[in-house]
Amino acid sequence: MAATSSLPRDTQKFGYPWPEFNDGLYYNDVVRSSDSGLTLLEFYSSKYKSSAPLQGWLQRIQNKQITVDGKVVTDPNRVLRVGSKLVYHRLPWKEPDAPYMIEVLYEDDDLLALNKPSGLQVLPGGLFQQRTILTQLQWQSNNQRPHPIPVHRLGRGTSGILLCAKTKLAKAQLASYFADGTSHIERNRDPNKQHGKITKIYRALVSGIVDNDKVTIKQPIGAIKYPGVAKGLYIASPSGKPALSVVDVLEKNIQGNCTLVQVQIQSGRPHQIRIHLSFIGHPLVGDPLYAVGGQPKCIDNNVPDEIFAEDGGYQKPTRPVPGDCGYHLHAHQLVISHPKTNEIIEIIAPVPTILQTQEEAKESSKVLAA
Repeated sequence: MAATSSLPRDTQKFGYPWPEFNDGLYYNDVVRSSDSGLTLLEFYSSKYKSSAPLQGWLQRIQNKQITVDGKVVTDPNRVLRVGSKLVYHRLPWKEPDAPYMIEVLYEDDDLLALNKPSGLQVLPGGLFQQRTILTQLQWQSNNQRPHPIPVHRLGRGTSGILLCAKTKLAKAQLASYFADGTSHIERNRDPNKQHGKITKIYRALVSGIVDNDKVTIKQPIGAIKYPGVAKGLYIASPSGKPALSVVDVLEKNIQGNCTLVQVQIQSGRPHQIRIHLSFIGHPLVGDPLYAVGGQPKCIDNNVPDEIFAEDGGYQKPTRPVPGDCGYHLHAHQLVISHPKTNEIIEIIAPVPTILQTQEEAKESSKVLAA
């Protein structure tokens, strides 16, 4: 196996400006025997509770956004029959602002590593159906298949290395690498030894002064019901799945009451670093969602959102959600065994100014002044 190597290259960027409105979405359903006899309104308001309240679905139906077997139906009391094909058209909407220029850190015939900017979502979800990394990859490939596919996720507010696969083999191998890291944690392997074929290192700025220079966090992470998050919000939970983060202190800012840390994760639970650091009493600076203890700042989780958009869909949730930005977290370094050649590759994403050590900041100033 080849020695670890960094991969210098000329900076390359790509990106296309977002249109003002997206293309909307079409949702297809077929009426099953268990749904027979339901009215159109009953079907949608019960099956898609998280999408809109009853009034919202009534508005969508009356707005001619739903067809039954190819014909527009505006009667909410229309009784459905088994086998009928339903299509709901969510009207085009203006998605929240998001950056679109993306830096390429590394590329070969199998892999593509991007430097994801903070504020850009990786895959479609929620209010962001078009303004995503995936859309930019599709546009860059002129909507031709196959195009590079992200093999893992980074939070919308997280910046740094995003790994994409360009072939089916690479996609399968890389997916196994990420899954393997999690399985090692579940088998209680020694956290100080490297077992998998991938190493992920992050930079973060956390509130307060972290006393110990090295902290190992073994706190399970699980999901709870939470308004505006259809699949549930991940939090620190004793009944959750195993997760492991190793934190190294880089610098302590006594005056600013914050600490610059490096975090290596060997599992990949959603929002793991944000949850783990808040769990030990040091939430990320600017994190709008997680409070001390790895719990959401808003604890009134049983109150449904009743604000919905003109087409019947919910507006941006009134409570903080995982996609909200403001925190400082950067996927800085990735060491990986190439899925085809097994060569060890090290990929580095330049550190944002706010996450630089004092020494790194001095070096950056020298480079700019040169």
